[in-house]
Amino acid sequence: MAEHPSIRDSTFQLVRCRSSASRARAALRATLGEWRADQTAATDAELVLSELVTNALRVKVPGDRMIGVRIECRKRGGLLRLEVSDAGEGRPVVRQPRDLDTTGRGLLIVEALAHRWGVCERQAGIGKTVWAELLAPGIVPVRGEEEVAAVTVRVGQCVRDGEVWRRVRSVRSERCASGGLFFVVGLEDGPTLRLQAGDVVTVRTAGAHGVDDLRTAEVRPRLTVSPVNAP
Repeated sequence: MAEHPSIRDSTFQLVRCRSSASRARAALRATLGEWRADQTAATDAELVLSELVTNALRVKVPGDRMIGVRIECRKRGGLLRLEVSDAGEGRPVVRQPRDLDTTGRGLLIVEALAHRWGVCERQAGIGKTVWAELLAPGIVPVRGEEEVAAVTVRVGQCVRDGEVWRRVRSVRSERCASGGLFFVVGLEDGPTLRLQAGDVVTVRTAGAHGVDDLRTAEVRPRLTVSPVNAP
């Protein structure tokens, strides 16, 4: 299905561990930085996402169940939607903690900062999705990053290699012993990638968002490409 031109999003998964809330915040900061969000919107969004992820971590489910996160901008300069999905049953309820209680204020924060929020069934898989929408005037989600098959990668694009965007300097095909084709992608100041035609990589037109080389302070939740050894 074609993406609606007024919608941009970023999705990733988190393991169930204590550091996942900080990883989600780091990914959100990176995304909102690319979307040129103002500081107020970014600060409020970080607080809301942190509370939603923290609540998902407290849900009693098997330890191997992942937490899904989606960051979406609807309508240029309009709404920022945050979604956190988990495999747990039930629905979160806003509590009224007493003065000395140290927990239970998460959804009060969400309710105070969000334009609106709610809960719905998870679209794929078991569990639920808790979402919140914040007014975000001024966000400009510039398009330029997308996932493509390795066979379509072109010289001059930038490919995400772990935490870094590297410019593609050469692309050539190479036949392997089994008769199939590998695509050998040479990167500036980086490894040479040997990819099968259908391998998915994340690319960006060089210069998109004003940067060719993106580094973040924390490990981003999703790694995109890695070298493939020849058989």
